[in-house]
Amino acid sequence: MSDIKFSKEELERYSRHLIIPEFNIEGQRKLKAARVLVIGTGGLGAPLLQYLSAAGVGTIGIVDFDVVEDSNLQRQVLFTQADIGRPKVEAAKERIEAQNPHIKIVTYNTTFTSENAFEIASNYDVIADGTDNFPTRYLVNDVSVLLKVPNVYASIFRFEGQVTVFNYGDAHGNTGPNYRDLFPEPPPPGLVPSCAEGGVIGVLPGILGSLQANEVIKVITGVGDNLSGRLFLFDALNFETRTLKIEKDPDNPLNGKNPTITELIDYEQFCGLGIDKKEEREDVKGIDVTTLKSWLEGAEDIQLIDVREPYEYDIVNINGQLIPQNDVLEHIDEISSDYKVVVHCRSGKRSADVIELLQTKYGFTNLYNLEGGILDWADKIDTSLPKY
Repeated sequence: MSDIKFSKEELERYSRHLIIPEFNIEGQRKLKAARVLVIGTGGLGAPLLQYLSAAGVGTIGIVDFDVVEDSNLQRQVLFTQADIGRPKVEAAKERIEAQNPHIKIVTYNTTFTSENAFEIASNYDVIADGTDNFPTRYLVNDVSVLLKVPNVYASIFRFEGQVTVFNYGDAHGNTGPNYRDLFPEPPPPGLVPSCAEGGVIGVLPGILGSLQANEVIKVITGVGDNLSGRLFLFDALNFETRTLKIEKDPDNPLNGKNPTITELIDYEQFCGLGIDKKEEREDVKGIDVTTLKSWLEGAEDIQLIDVREPYEYDIVNINGQLIPQNDVLEHIDEISSDYKVVVHCRSGKRSADVIELLQTKYGFTNLYNLEGGILDWADKIDTSLPKY
């Protein structure tokens, strides 16, 4: 490590690190030699990338397939209004290089998949998971275990967040628990909403992303005790914290006593998302927003029902009758059985669930799901409406 040298400018930049007795120049050398792969540049990835680059991590890889949208700016402080429509990895690279010209940024403007994961991740010493969906979390975990590199994990939802270090190998050759030890099975599809569906307070990813960056730095330098074997929980609403112990599961299919997973799998299918939606919903009749517009403009009677929550209705609505999903059965007598009824929500998922319930339990045959929901309506019919 003594062959890692610093310029005068770097020594001045990192001087507040260098004068920490437990950290000093050896810690900074380890950071400069390190290669960290960050999966996702969203709420968690934004502060994570900023602090890793500011700290002097020598090589940072960034994986993301998305572009910057208006709704990102409430929490993804790496981006500005001028970045809307740009690939996130492109905007992130530009901002980080402006922050620290002494490090190397490698971008992957692609989805992280079973097909490309090994090729991308094999070039890195640490993986930092800033994703927001279960298939990718299991994929990142399995790549981490199979490549024998640590996975610094965080997740956020509304006012709550969690962070830990998975698959960490200590100085004695012991490897800590991984994501499958904590969550052996994914939740049923649709049970846990994403941040896009459930929301997140803007400052929360900044807090958790910073904690995640702190754990990455500790993993690289060996300074302090990282969160391997412990799950840190943070509640921003009540400002409460808890730390739970994570035990290794002997039945872990990846690295337990009798491993059954030796290569990457189909994670969409594993998480119950691999079923063709049209086949899964074959009894739910769907229409697109163009068809709904023509129906509403026609002479035929149409009932439009909005099954979102009142606070969503207040953000934007298309004059549907508000009957929240959980209250539908209490308002059965308000749903017509004589003419077409179009049920809609934000994207089409909850409304399809409502229709399945009503058809199964009450025998409705006149219900239509608005595919794409109010998001599609705002995108294709009335662009003056906000998308949330």
